[in-house]
Amino acid sequence: MTQTRIALVTGANKGIGFEIARKLAGAGVHVLIGSRDRARGDAAEALLTDEGVAAESLHLDLDSAETISAAAATIESRFGRLDILVNNAGIFDLGDAAPGKASVEAVRRVMEVNFIGTLAVTQAMLPLLRAAPGATIVNLSSSMGSLAENADPEAPYYSQRFIGYNASKAALNMLTIQLHEELQAEGIKVNSVSPGFVKTDLTGGYGEMTPEEGARLPAEYALEAEVSGRFLEPGGQTPW
Repeated sequence: MTQTRIALVTGANKGIGFEIARKLAGAGVHVLIGSRDRARGDAAEALLTDEGVAAESLHLDLDSAETISAAAATIESRFGRLDILVNNAGIFDLGDAAPGKASVEAVRRVMEVNFIGTLAVTQAMLPLLRAAPGATIVNLSSSMGSLAENADPEAPYYSQRFIGYNASKAALNMLTIQLHEELQAEGIKVNSVSPGFVKTDLTGGYGEMTPEEGARLPAEYALEAEVSGRFLEPGGQTPW
């Protein structure tokens, strides 16, 4: 009998993360809703269980090594493996700006959560991913993390110069590249996926897509990735 796959989606209590969790759960995956705020995580769990799918809240704060270790220990004791890791959680800080104007503290905070926090979660979950057959990792990136796009005056987001956020997503892409090289012999697939310009709290409600639409591509690569080590967005492959 085929085992039910287990997925962890970080920052899944709202926005794109919640919709990714919903899509994975709708595909028969048992989803762990990683949430910094316990109450919001529990509310997201209630919404999904009311829809008749398997989902449960898991306290996880990318800024807290203690919660990361505890989350990994919980998954180990409950399931013994992790089939899917979606590194969705991320922040934007209003103190971020072009290099000459950005608050250094804001940049530090964004890098700590978006990159260092994601690296810490991934390291903690690697033994569990290695225990699963054909595991997948999806890192939620952005075209704003593409060095090529940042250097192209014709690129859609060329004028969006936020040194902290853009650098954090470029660093996340480096994580994807190096994880792919490190894990490909073990059959674990790793990709960066940009969902597109989505209307969320992070974008201040601006965007061209709903969270449900933005969740489509990350969920697709989480469920079944035929490639690894790629940077992908709805329009195709994105240059690094």
